Amino acid sequence: MTDKEDTVAGLLLAAGGGRRLGGRPKAMLEHRGRPLVEHAVGVLRTAGCTRVHVVLGAQAAAVRERARLEGCVLVENPEWEQGMGSSLRAGLDSLAGTPARAALVSLVDQPGIGPEAVARVLAAHKGEESLVSAAYDGVRGHPVLFGAAHWAGIAATATGDRGARAYLKAHEEAITLVECGDVAEAYDIDTEGDLGHLE
Repeated sequence: MTDKEDTVAGLLLAAGGGRRLGGRPKAMLEHRGRPLVEHAVGVLRTAGCTRVHVVLGAQAAAVRERARLEGCVLVENPEWEQGMGSSLRAGLDSLAGTPARAALVSLVDQPGIGPEAVARVLAAHKGEESLVSAAYDGVRGHPVLFGAAHWAGIAATATGDRGARAYLKAHEEAITLVECGDVAEAYDIDTEGDLGHLE
């Protein structure tokens, strides 16, 4: 196992309840015959993350039962209804005491972002000070990589649905942008109209 594989954990945020999808948890949406959460874990693994933590929330028991998530650390976020910020905090908390010194954060509802984009972001990791973000035509998007030096600051500012946005805005000059627009599409599955993206 290389140092990078050991020190960068994949952190998948998959707790959302799919409010605009009639209350269907995004983790459970079907993509290529399996739950979306399984697909997203596979992307992280293929890209080189051997340690993957998955933050669950809405219908967590059903997700555990239906999805094959062997080898993942499953983190339940009881406050998932408060938004993505609470899931990001729960995920970063779950990495404390592990060998991970960076977290590569991806979202369950972005199936257009595959292993190529994730691997590019992973490759830009240099150490605990790293702040890396995928970019799509120069615009910052997901996945993002946070070195451990940033975790406390991110957790302190992650509220509501904003996740790490405030922290990243305050540290813009430190972010390494990695262009991924040629290998990925950064759409979200948020509404009924977006379900057409699923296969």
